[in-house]
Amino acid sequence: MNEVGDGLNAKNAQWSFGGDTHKTFDAHVSKSVPFYSNGHSIIEEVSDFFLSDGSLVYDIGCSTGTLLEKLAIRNINKKIQFIGCEPEIGMTNAAIEKCKKHTNISIVNESILDFPMEKSDLISSYYTIQFLHPSIRQDVFDKIYKSLNWGGAFIFFEKVRAPDARFQDMMNLIYNEYKFSQGYTPQEVITKSKSLKGVLEPFSSQGNIDLACRAGFKDVMSVFKYVCFEGFLAIK
Repeated sequence: MNEVGDGLNAKNAQWSFGGDTHKTFDAHVSKSVPFYSNGHSIIEEVSDFFLSDGSLVYDIGCSTGTLLEKLAIRNINKKIQFIGCEPEIGMTNAAIEKCKKHTNISIVNESILDFPMEKSDLISSYYTIQFLHPSIRQDVFDKIYKSLNWGGAFIFFEKVRAPDARFQDMMNLIYNEYKFSQGYTPQEVITKSKSLKGVLEPFSSQGNIDLACRAGFKDVMSVFKYVCFEGFLAIK
């Protein structure tokens, strides 16, 4: 049995956002990640402080385009260009379909490492960087910092590791209880955890802040925290 819930299947250490994952992704992630839509709301509100006519916005790992569409609707009276970067073709096509009514949204089927970024005022990454190999994360942060205009912002949400083993054990158990409360069976939770081995590699809160600071950000703060999930705002 390789079921991880919501009609999704994944093998040991082989979780993937490809294949048919895009078909049930929104439902699955909304149940799996606490306060998922609330995090979107935080990013929407943050956008008010950084976007104006002529702004460019990037969403890294935009999946099905849900956040991009929300940002476009919130800023509908401003002349803003939104670009979603998504490496999985199924997710890309789903995002294109979802956002097709918005002529100022573009979706590109590329990895952030390969995609040339222009000067921008806001860059978002919603539980994406945790899936990038640790060896390339600093390069991604460096690229993001370089892309931003002075005074621009990078807002990113990540699953985070606790600062020591005792806290990590506690956070794992609390998060498992959360998933059980969402209707997932113990077997589905275990199977999902096994599938994420070597695929999802969270850093600690400080580890994420260090990535931002090494890239050049001086102003970094936490804007959301729930157990092992955290949102950060970094301003250039």
